Amino acid sequence: MSSSDVLIITTDPVLDQWCAALESEDAIAVDTEGDSLHCYFEKLCLIQITSGSQNVLIDPLEPLDFSKFNAVLSKREIILHGCDYDLRMLRRGINFVPGEVFDTYIAARLVGLKEVGLASLVKEFFGIDLPKSSQKANWAKRPLTQPMIEYAINDTLYLVELGERLTERLSALGRWGWFQESCLRAVAAAAEDRQKDPERVWKIPGSSGLQGISLAVLKALWHWRDEEAKSADRPSFQVLRNEELVELAKSAGEARVRIPQSIQGSRRKRLSSALQQALALPESEWPPRIRLPRNRPTGEQEKRFEHLKNRRDRIAEGLNIDPGVVAPRQALERISRDPEEVDGALMRWQRQLLGL
Repeated sequence: MSSSDVLIITTDPVLDQWCAALESEDAIAVDTEGDSLHCYFEKLCLIQITSGSQNVLIDPLEPLDFSKFNAVLSKREIILHGCDYDLRMLRRGINFVPGEVFDTYIAARLVGLKEVGLASLVKEFFGIDLPKSSQKANWAKRPLTQPMIEYAINDTLYLVELGERLTERLSALGRWGWFQESCLRAVAAAAEDRQKDPERVWKIPGSSGLQGISLAVLKALWHWRDEEAKSADRPSFQVLRNEELVELAKSAGEARVRIPQSIQGSRRKRLSSALQQALALPESEWPPRIRLPRNRPTGEQEKRFEHLKNRRDRIAEGLNIDPGVVAPRQALERISRDPEEVDGALMRWQRQLLGL
């Protein structure tokens, strides 16, 4: 596909004109690209659309008015693959609230496919290998290169027909109702605001064995890194990787703490200062040792869990789908602890399958 086959929208008149033409379309494939691998403050960088025979890229980095776009799209079925990320990006970026959503990822899991990534599904249904050359591209850069344009459009190019094929399978298997309820729950989850616990956000992988001054150093250096990343608008891992933070914290009690050679100049001075301040903290200000809350299940709860899990596994095997689709392990553990939580833990179709 050449760039001449793609409409790239960067102005309000063209966007409004295209939205007017969109009125005649029923199903619209949608995808997005962000820049989390290149910036601290992730932003919506591109919106990809396939409708009918037209492929469109909309540039949200331009000062566009998306009110008409949002109104038109919210009244139509939009097809996405793994809708959570895209719906969150669209809500944050252009205040988009979806209407009907068809998630091909959910559909693929419900029909029992083992490989459910978009590239795997395109290969399975169309025999086409999607290129991955722009997977980690900086989508905030302009102009878009030809490989980036092709990569972006490939994310929506096959979704409409893929949705049709999966609809046939869902209907043939009698799982269409399951799919509709699953999509509704996914849309509701994407609308929730995820709040990070400030007392847990700095407790990174590999830090569970730390305590005392090492834990105090880790906390201080995590916040130092976060401020450095914000100031430079770069991902935190580009300032200092998690494993480097943990190693610095582990060496806190040694005579000489080795700062990574990648940290140079004024940033190295700021890191040294933050490290010295952390090492000077009195013991009363050291954070408590990381202890993950573990509520040991009672014998009755363990028996209830095993009973539910075995029932789930038998049902999943009979349906030829992943057991986690019938009921995630976390949901079974929640129900085992408190059977009254069943309505919140499982969807109606899942409860019916399990006889709950």
